[in-house]
Amino acid sequence: MSSLARPTHGRMIGGVCAALARRFGTSATTMRVIFLLSCLLPGPQFVLYVALWIVFPSEEKASTAW
Repeated sequence: MSSLARPTHGRMIGGVCAALARRFGTSATTMRVIFLLSCLLPGPQFVLYVALWIVFPSEEKASTAW
């Protein structure tokens, strides 16, 4: 499994779904569909997305940190 970093290519809004998809070995489209379906349930999905957007470093910043 790879690290949690938002990719610079292949992201739509913030890259959170693309980062999670890469981490769990699935496609970004699948992860986006799962996120959209989870929005039908009650809960703080959008708040969680924004929090992960802030917490996950960008791929270019993560590569320069090492």
